[in-house]
Amino acid sequence: MIHEISDLTLRRFPKYIYILRSMQRKGQEYTSASELSRFLDIHHTQIRKDLALTGVRGIPKRGHRVDSLLRACIEFLDWDNLTDACLVGVGNMGSALLNYEGFAQSGLQIVAAFDSDPEKIDKRINNIKVYPIEKLKDVIGILEVKIAILTTPAKNSQKLTNEMVAAGIQGIWNFTPKKLVVPENVVVENMDIYPALAALLGKVRNVNTINPNGPVEFDQE
Repeated sequence: MIHEISDLTLRRFPKYIYILRSMQRKGQEYTSASELSRFLDIHHTQIRKDLALTGVRGIPKRGHRVDSLLRACIEFLDWDNLTDACLVGVGNMGSALLNYEGFAQSGLQIVAAFDSDPEKIDKRINNIKVYPIEKLKDVIGILEVKIAILTTPAKNSQKLTNEMVAAGIQGIWNFTPKKLVVPENVVVENMDIYPALAALLGKVRNVNTINPNGPVEFDQE
């Protein structure tokens, strides 16, 4: 079902899940599209349309049960089923991702990592074994992994992408600044870290230009 839903819709659902989990932790029983809209920069009519896709119906004058809606959103994204993935490039970024514990809550499980550094090969990071890059095709084939996370230097990324695609990878989460060339049946999701950083720094400079005397202080109740 997910492949028939728009990319923008899919990107909104993790935001709903984040807010609903926060409500759940606080013991909140009910919520509504209007309340979710106050936490998110999304109009309540759009939220209602999105939540309708889950098939969960609210209770008149009460809204949606938080627990039921959270479970429905997780099932909608198929996050209740773990999808195996591999990571290619165990540098600083790759090591940080291997140690991140939040992927399981988002339906992703890294089962293997690859690197060319002899000092990293055969070691385990967060109980994930690091294999030599030369075994990439064999290991991906044995484990039947379809998702790869790419965190190598840009100069090596296309060559490794070609090898991953040949090994059966169908989706690549690309953390390198290089635009990857892949067949039409392979999906690439780019993490544009540097453009986002440039935008952040530019906005900060603009704020400092508008308010050269520092941040405006607000009264706190």
